[in-house]
Amino acid sequence: MQANWREIPAARNSFAVLSAACETTGWHLRPVAQPESDVTCYSLNSINEVRYRDEIANAECITVVGGPHATACWQEVATNADYVIVGEGEYTLPSLLASLEAGGDGRIPGVATVDWYEPVKSSVRLDAFPPFSEVKGYVEISRGCPFTCGYCQTPQMFGHCMRHRSIDGIARYANRYGQARFVTPNAFAYGSDGVHPRFDKIEHLLRNLSHEIFFGTFPSEVRPEFICRESLALISDYCTNTRLHFGAQSGSDAVLARLRRGHTVAEAIRAAELCHDAGIIPVVDFIVGFPFETDEDQRETITAMQEVARNGRIHIHRFIPLPGTPLAGARARSLLSETEKVCGDLALGGKLTGSWNEPEIRFFRRRLK
Repeated sequence: MQANWREIPAARNSFAVLSAACETTGWHLRPVAQPESDVTCYSLNSINEVRYRDEIANAECITVVGGPHATACWQEVATNADYVIVGEGEYTLPSLLASLEAGGDGRIPGVATVDWYEPVKSSVRLDAFPPFSEVKGYVEISRGCPFTCGYCQTPQMFGHCMRHRSIDGIARYANRYGQARFVTPNAFAYGSDGVHPRFDKIEHLLRNLSHEIFFGTFPSEVRPEFICRESLALISDYCTNTRLHFGAQSGSDAVLARLRRGHTVAEAIRAAELCHDAGIIPVVDFIVGFPFETDEDQRETITAMQEVARNGRIHIHRFIPLPGTPLAGARARSLLSETEKVCGDLALGGKLTGSWNEPEIRFFRRRLK
């Protein structure tokens, strides 16, 4: 039985991860530009899913769909796909392929069909699977997030308990290449519970890495309350990147509290100042258009963006109500004319990237490195 992987730009690292997991049990995922026999696998987010919906429904082969959207909306996705992988796929996908090859019905924990679903009873241990093999990818060092930010799918897909790959496991793969880049919801949370940092463990990790190290920048980031002189010293002493990417998300404390972000505006501004003092450029995420955002909240966000932009860069997003999040089903509010003007001025001045009017862009363009 031939297992294929539908090539989708936004799912390149998922391909690396799942290809490596499948190889451990003898499966080779062949990249294809369209569905092909016998089985074609997809990984979709909640923005690009609509692009592939008809293709999956009309495919003349067995279709398997996973990813953030499939996890959040498995019942909907199962109306078009033959099988839906809900949650993590490293163990579930190879097991599903083995079931299908043996003539089984594919009804195993973690897999949904239009009329059946049984959830898995455990989470993936990262060290049990390689981060990549023949298909190169970034090394995922941590998974899960203890926070419950209203717009984020991460804890819904991977849980609230952080899991970490071992230092030896990370070094084994990261040191194969000239540059080491990592996937994690918060690089400064490595080795910790995600709330109380363990900078000693991060230093131990960095000491075991060779070549160029990019930490806390694309394709990962950090949280503002984890930025301090000690954490910044680790970047200065061990890492190649001269930028640090973190999320402020709003310049309004009222909005941050409602989002359950777990930090204040003052902490985000202070983090940017500390980066500047350490000779590191802060690249700070902001989201505009939250459904409950008042005019004053939006003006406070503009003020915070302008303050950060004096010594750093802004990466902006328009709010997207992602399925499976507390804000699913909400609608983005309109932007004030002054918001659009400030964003435009900052963009023209080279201080801002992203999109404040086309939210989908953040899923199809690479972040500032």
